[in-house]
Amino acid sequence: MTSTVHIDVHHLTRVEGHGNIIVNVTDGAIEKCEWQVPEAPRFFESMVRGRHYSEVARITSRICGICAVGHTLASVKATEDALGIEISEQSLKLREILKHAENADSHVLHAYILVAPDLAGAPSVFPLVETMPDVVARALRLKRLCHEWGSLIGGRTTHPTTVVPGGMAEVPTNKQLAELKQKLVAAVPDLEATVETVAALAPSIPAFDRPTEYLALSSDDAYAVYAGEIQSVLPDGTKQRYPVADYRLVTNEFVVPQSTAKYTKNKLDSYAAGALARFNNNYDMLVPEAKKAAEALGLQPICTNPYMNTVAQVVEVVHSVYDSLRLIDELLETGVKLEPLAQPTKHGRGIESVEVPRGILFHEYDYDAEGICQGANCIIPTNQNHNNIQHDFNVLVPQLLAADKSEDDMELALSMLVRAYDPCISCSTHVLDVKFVR
Repeated sequence: MTSTVHIDVHHLTRVEGHGNIIVNVTDGAIEKCEWQVPEAPRFFESMVRGRHYSEVARITSRICGICAVGHTLASVKATEDALGIEISEQSLKLREILKHAENADSHVLHAYILVAPDLAGAPSVFPLVETMPDVVARALRLKRLCHEWGSLIGGRTTHPTTVVPGGMAEVPTNKQLAELKQKLVAAVPDLEATVETVAALAPSIPAFDRPTEYLALSSDDAYAVYAGEIQSVLPDGTKQRYPVADYRLVTNEFVVPQSTAKYTKNKLDSYAAGALARFNNNYDMLVPEAKKAAEALGLQPICTNPYMNTVAQVVEVVHSVYDSLRLIDELLETGVKLEPLAQPTKHGRGIESVEVPRGILFHEYDYDAEGICQGANCIIPTNQNHNNIQHDFNVLVPQLLAADKSEDDMELALSMLVRAYDPCISCSTHVLDVKFVR
């Protein structure tokens, strides 16, 4: 058994934001084992106070450049909930296609560029340009497709412009939607090749199981990414649903010394959000092609290996493409036209949620009679995963020590674990420790 270890990863690479891994072991005794978040907090909840409802989503989309679509959708939905705005069926379907585009875009980036190097034994994606040129080229093709997919519906993929309270400010033409459909169909061979590549690399995924609670949106009608209720599933398969309005009773945020991001927990000491949580909660609602991909990748619910989150992301890319094809066909059947925006009918508090690539996202706003925001709260998916990462560390480190892993191997295993969660660390920080000196 390894007796002395000193791991100090200062600002982990291939993740968004800054996070540290600290492990100190002396004479076989674990003295410190921490996932630390040192990011400075941003104050988006304060920025939107005093702003008109038409401005709020434009501000909160800047919480994250990767999940800007998700923040826009969650923000607009919460505003619509507060103001009694009902959108059309066409707007709903367009927003669902846009949500699929963002999830697929982020998942392709994470699986190919951030995680594949670990599985292929490379320090970054750049060596793979020479050793796996076809794979890298495929990644770039899919990334471009996702960008075009999101830009068509959202106006642009980063900080979209078309989604506004009341519906859609602009809509694609029927011709543009038909062209998008052709591009998605043409990408199917790349999807199939992606599944084959990940299956080939799968033996490099660490075998680690830690049963935990999994939290995601869930619906009886679809694999929930745009709308649904909060659902929790435990390792034994027990499920429970909660209204989105009760999100604070489910997330139960609390503060810990090593993190500027709050921790969360529900039924157990921690819970996980993200692609694997969605898969574990909503497997039955996947399209057949995505279920086939999951089978090829050896993924089945309930999976309790956090490293498999990346595999679940690949399954979701397949689902997003095929479900978007269904939505496009439905829109083309009725024809797309620019509709007037639905108007407010009341004012008050609104709470809504969407699934972004890293998990379930909550936005809450209070508006006065003039439509001015009086207060806000946002709970970010990575914020919800920090506690679960720490609990993973608490179990994984003793296992690595017992297996007599070298310090380098331990550092790699812990780094890969964090990367598997695809964290967006800077977006999750909302704690400021102020000490007043008089």
